[in-house]
Amino acid sequence: MGRRWGKADFQALKDLEERLAKLEQVDFDRFCREAAADIAGRLLEKVKKRTPVGVVPKDIYDNKKSTVTVIGASGKKRKFASRESAIYQQYWAGYTGGTLRDAWVILPVEKVGNTYIVTVVNATEYASYVEFGHRQRPGRYVPALGKSLKASWVKGRFMLTISEQELEAQLPALLEQKLYTLLKGVF
Repeated sequence: MGRRWGKADFQALKDLEERLAKLEQVDFDRFCREAAADIAGRLLEKVKKRTPVGVVPKDIYDNKKSTVTVIGASGKKRKFASRESAIYQQYWAGYTGGTLRDAWVILPVEKVGNTYIVTVVNATEYASYVEFGHRQRPGRYVPALGKSLKASWVKGRFMLTISEQELEAQLPALLEQKLYTLLKGVF
């Protein structure tokens, strides 16, 4: 007489097998690319918010319509633009700002081995100087500003660096949420 070990219900194991088969059908490459693109979009949003926008210097903007009246030797009156007005017309007329902010772009997601690479770039030639800071020669006259430079070092704004650090701290929670959503559809 053989021993009976009891009854077993294998339906749960069959269901698990079906779910695992569904999981094999999921396109993980697409999932990773979409997650990387989403992360890049979040980084771009943070960087753009943190990027400074140039403005017309206030003292020049306030005096842009100033004129100077000069009386010549013949007694004839002539009106000329003031120094500030001339600077405004030469350098700032039509200036809207935002060139640096608008230049941020995301390159396509690349896969190298098992790693997905996202690149956020700013092709503006002065972007690195604003990001990390730069030297300047004190006392040098800058016509566009209408004044001489005072400081020898201009501090960087670290738009991309700080945004990357913030996003890196949020990354585990973001990826966990995306993975949960993916697996929720399977299980």
